[in-house]
Amino acid sequence: MTAMLVSGVLLTLTLRVLPVGSAYAIWVGIGAVGVALAGMLAFNEGTSLARIVCLALILSGVVGLRWLET
Repeated sequence: MTAMLVSGVLLTLTLRVLPVGSAYAIWVGIGAVGVALAGMLAFNEGTSLARIVCLALILSGVVGLRWLET
């Protein structure tokens, strides 16, 4: 519950700097990568090369959106 509250507050603060579409896409991307990594580490979910590459692509998209918005 605390993490969800902190995440929402940080998203709200980010909206002061970034447009809504980019901020939300970044927020969702970070959440998706974080949950996938937590699943791999905590629940021994698959860590195939394809899965790692796909997560890296999501992360590179998040970084790209942030850099393009400045």
